[in-house]
Amino acid sequence: QVQLVESGGGLVQPGGSLRLSCAASGFTLDYYAIGWFRQAPGKEREGVSCISSSDGSTYYADSVKGRFTISRDNAKNTVYLQMNSLKPEDTAVYYCAASRGCSSWPRDYDYWGQGTQVTVSS
Repeated sequence: QVQLVESGGGLVQPGGSLRLSCAASGFTLDYYAIGWFRQAPGKEREGVSCISSSDGSTYYADSVKGRFTISRDNAKNTVYLQMNSLKPEDTAVYYCAASRGCSSWPRDYDYWGQGTQVTVSS
């Protein structure tokens, strides 16, 4: 059974850090680009970051550039999203998803995790 499971969310103060994990089971992440998306209440799901399968190229939304870092550990079949200097506007449910290539469009992704809540508040 193909499955993606996110973890690492939680409540953090502004300026703090979190590391999200996206663990895959039932398939090998090596052959997939992995994207991170987020969705805040009342807003559409937006792309945050993506890492390609081929050469490990990374992409970031302008709103998170310089603060978030995506990485992958193929041996652990896991992708990470390190989030630093968090802001209240980063509050959302964060999802990871697998696709054949990086894209900012949710519809281009084949598999999705269930999401993990990130709340940035003092």
